[in-house]
Amino acid sequence: MTTYLKEPTIEEITIDCVIFGFNKESLEVLLVQHAEGESTGKWGLLGGWLRKKESIDDAAQRILYELTSLDNIYLEQLKAFTNPNRVSKRRVVTIAYYTLVNREDYNIKASVTLREAKWYKINDIPNLIFDHNEILDFSLMQLRNRVRQAPIGFNLLPEKFTLLQLMHLYEEILGIELDKSNFRRKILHMKLLVPLDEKQQDVSHRAAKLYKFDAEIYEKLTEKGFNFEF
Repeated sequence: MTTYLKEPTIEEITIDCVIFGFNKESLEVLLVQHAEGESTGKWGLLGGWLRKKESIDDAAQRILYELTSLDNIYLEQLKAFTNPNRVSKRRVVTIAYYTLVNREDYNIKASVTLREAKWYKINDIPNLIFDHNEILDFSLMQLRNRVRQAPIGFNLLPEKFTLLQLMHLYEEILGIELDKSNFRRKILHMKLLVPLDEKQQDVSHRAAKLYKFDAEIYEKLTEKGFNFEF
């Protein structure tokens, strides 16, 4: 991780990061409870001030690392939130980023400026500071649009997985219930999956067939995109 010297900040610009995580069962988002300042005791997204001598992208990475020790996370910039009333008594513009990670791959360590850093299920989000609920809602909409246009699951599922596991991942992100036969037909038609001569082991129910992603097709579909309507 790049080490940043303490630098003056731009008091009118902040960075907020929406970190979605999947834990094999549910879609969650990482929230932090502040331990100092006007937001003490309140929950919000991971955020901080932009420093004068750093880029916005560098600021996002620094803020993540300083608050939670998360390092080398791919972040995609969403947009600027510019409502003049988003923060009381002053004008502050925030640039939002988002990403989707396998939460089991990361060890979250809250900094001394936080009381806690915690994963919340999407349906259990509390009232957040400023306009962070609005930012989160916009990020979720963007994530849902994205998974309809590019494959997901490469870093969120085991190397070998069942169609039901993949479908459950889509259901959690999209927030809808999918028809099993329709999903199976469409996902197999994309030639994205490689069927294996293996089945699940050590399960109480009927063992299902295992698949893996075709890395070459996955990369092509990620670059070119598709229209995956359910």
